Amino acid sequence: MQIEPNPRKTATFRDLGRVDVSALQTAVAQIPESVWDAENAAKPNRFGALDATRHIIFRFVSSLSDWRNSYDGAMWPHWRALVEPVLEQATRAYGYARGAYPRAMLARMPAQGVIHPHRDANLAAKWPHKIHVPLFTNEDVIFYVENEARHLRVGEAVEVNNMGVHAVRNNSDAERIHLIFEYYDLDQPEPSWLAGTPIA
Repeated sequence: MQIEPNPRKTATFRDLGRVDVSALQTAVAQIPESVWDAENAAKPNRFGALDATRHIIFRFVSSLSDWRNSYDGAMWPHWRALVEPVLEQATRAYGYARGAYPRAMLARMPAQGVIHPHRDANLAAKWPHKIHVPLFTNEDVIFYVENEARHLRVGEAVEVNNMGVHAVRNNSDAERIHLIFEYYDLDQPEPSWLAGTPIA
């Protein structure tokens, strides 16, 4: 059976509007290097294309083959009150009555860093929308999806097509930090290729 991604996903980029990230920015700027180091060392998303990008995982899928079950990272209880309002603002445009956030994380890309061209190959990435909310960035950070290139501005939520070939280049001397998360409609019928698959 052919495994098709969610037809509701964007083809390249989808603008979701501005969100208030001021409180989250303040908190992220105060994260000690020791916390970044410890959280990045323990992260479950060790994909080669991400290169030197570091992560703090708030939520993650329990299995890379299923988006329907996820778990909270160690820092989620302390950050939930700051992060959830941003998630809710960013996803309002979808109009889903019931939505879920299987993955949520901070991604810290170094100066002159690169995320190599890739597709999110795991099955758990094929259904949810993949959304970026830039917290710290500059005009020299460029996001590529297929043949389209864009700079994603601070506080502007954007869905990206993670099933298409995508990459990022930070051509500046400053770090880039995004809040990245996934979102899907709990009321959308599950794909036929998932039928009968037990929740992992």
